[in-house]
Amino acid sequence: MSEDPDVVSRRIARESLDRDDPTGWFENLYAAAAEGSAVVPWDRGTAHQLLIEWVEESAPDGAGKTALIVGAGTGWDAELIADRGYDTTAFDISPTAIETAVRNHPDSKVHYRVADLLAPPPDWPHAFDLVVEIYTVQALPIALQPEAVKHVGEFVAPGGTLLVIAAARPDDQPDDAIEGPPWPLTRATIQSFAGADLRLIQLIQSPSPVDATVLRWRAEYLRD
Repeated sequence: MSEDPDVVSRRIARESLDRDDPTGWFENLYAAAAEGSAVVPWDRGTAHQLLIEWVEESAPDGAGKTALIVGAGTGWDAELIADRGYDTTAFDISPTAIETAVRNHPDSKVHYRVADLLAPPPDWPHAFDLVVEIYTVQALPIALQPEAVKHVGEFVAPGGTLLVIAAARPDDQPDDAIEGPPWPLTRATIQSFAGADLRLIQLIQSPSPVDATVLRWRAEYLRD
């Protein structure tokens, strides 16, 4: 019987965290998956269902606009956004994830690149009309989440939209009670993506179709 992918990914993450390398486990996991010795739990072989629903509801027209996909993984979310006409950039800290995305989507229009959310390229702030962040901030230890949230918000151009999808946790659940990854986001953390000119315009909490006890956020923000 094969080991639970979540257990494997947590073990790989714990080894990285024990070396004081909180982001190195992404490459270790994707590399192990490429070798067939692990499975990336969030790699669904399709775009995230909540992103699909948002696209269906909002019907965004990306013609003449730019988009950034945070934590691209193997590219499914980026491909959906590119299909809406956006000039789409998608990044991941894992070179193997990016190599896999390029291999999975050989005719892609997406600009895939390796980059670090905690130290992003200097020309990215306020550069994208649509920014999509799915499950990346929650994959970082809680102490690093405020910095990650700050960078995600900074990517949004004036008049642009930010979409955040994340697992939810109760505000009264203490940080030390969470054995991540992931470290699901509280309502306060979701609200912290907003700033003086980046407004939260929609916040939906819904149960996972796989496990009704697992709640998820879908939050949309607009930069004035």
